[in-house]
Amino acid sequence: MEKDQIILLEDRGLISITGDDAKSFLQNIITNDVEKINKSCSIFSALFTPQGKYLFEFFLIQSKEGYLLDCDIKATNEIINYLTKYKLRSKIEIKDKSNEYIIGIISLEKFNEIQNSENKRTDTIEYRNSSIFIDSRNKKLGARILSTLEKLHLTIKKLELKITKPEIYFNEAHILGVPIKGVESLKGQLFGLEANFEELSAIDFKKGCYIGQENTARMKLKKKLRRKLVSVKSNSVLKIGDEIKYNSFVVGKILIGGAFPFGLIKLFDPNYSVFKDKKLKINNHDVELIDNL
Repeated sequence: MEKDQIILLEDRGLISITGDDAKSFLQNIITNDVEKINKSCSIFSALFTPQGKYLFEFFLIQSKEGYLLDCDIKATNEIINYLTKYKLRSKIEIKDKSNEYIIGIISLEKFNEIQNSENKRTDTIEYRNSSIFIDSRNKKLGARILSTLEKLHLTIKKLELKITKPEIYFNEAHILGVPIKGVESLKGQLFGLEANFEELSAIDFKKGCYIGQENTARMKLKKKLRRKLVSVKSNSVLKIGDEIKYNSFVVGKILIGGAFPFGLIKLFDPNYSVFKDKKLKINNHDVELIDNL
């Protein structure tokens, strides 16, 4: 995206987690280290099943009262129900704030310009009472502005930004190997490490226990990763479950279909290095893997 463009993501949900026990509560559940979060640092993280499989992904940002969780709006209610299940006697309050906030995407170049104007050098800054933070999955995805709609429109005017179509952002993420659209279809279908969460800075292997930690740590320690999520380039419409073939071998299947498809690809038997740069087939149509992680 260009320097003076902004993309508004209307499909994002916002959950507020506040209270005396908010930090310890989240630390015992999510994959990343909550201790990293402050006014200067935000994180990308996830929730796994006890077996270490993918459930939800999100960003966590510090708020004045606690934390704000930036997630796919389709997952908002499920995440709230999931967190509530583990609340027990914790002194926390969980609220859906989706109607109060909106997420905007700006270029890294524009973020750096704002940093310079505010004389700040951290990856998360406050600008006009709104949090702006670099996408920790990949800096090429720019920075995210978390703001109320009214304040965001004033910021857009102040920075002379032009609203552009979100497909630019979705396409860039697809090329970089970061799934944005259709992530709900990943739920329970692959392990967190298979979803590239280590490469996307969503897992902290030095923190204490969290749900799914034991199996995730074992997979990393024993190098048991045998599949990975990879973006797929195709001129035809791909559907969830479509088999990906290299010669006569089935080497993967589509987990996210539609305009920005992703497939879960074998790393062995045959070895990934043998076919990753080759033309593959789905239903007799040529496809390619785009592996930039």
